[in-house]
Amino acid sequence: MESTDTIALLQECDSGTKMAVTSIDEVLDKLHDEKLKNLLTESKKHHEKLGNDLHELLLQYHADDKDPGLMAKSMSWFKTNMKVGMGDDNDKTAADVMTDGCDMGIKSLRRYLNQYKDASHSAKAICSRLICIEETLRDDLRKYL
Repeated sequence: MESTDTIALLQECDSGTKMAVTSIDEVLDKLHDEKLKNLLTESKKHHEKLGNDLHELLLQYHADDKDPGLMAKSMSWFKTNMKVGMGDDNDKTAADVMTDGCDMGIKSLRRYLNQYKDASHSAKAICSRLICIEETLRDDLRKYL
């Protein structure tokens, strides 16, 4: 059971990092504030690094990566592109959209930690690292709301 839960938790985290990178990419070119761009660029690097670590762990378990679901990706793209770029304050709107994304990611990751109780300590630790990255980004974005 541990191996099954471990793989499932790692795959959900992998999907989450990919979703975060995609979402950040969707807003970066629409921003004006350089500090906000830098904040999101740094967060993207953290997500990519963690995604690489997840990929390596999944390879050790002979398991596949997991892409975000089509519905989640579509809804994210639609929300981001409909809201950001439509108004005068893209930075504020992007911060709002990204904060919502962080909140959804944190909620999902905590649910997965509870769901996959038998996952290995290392899988739980990497999930907790991802939660921390999301919480930090969410908190740093507040000044742009």
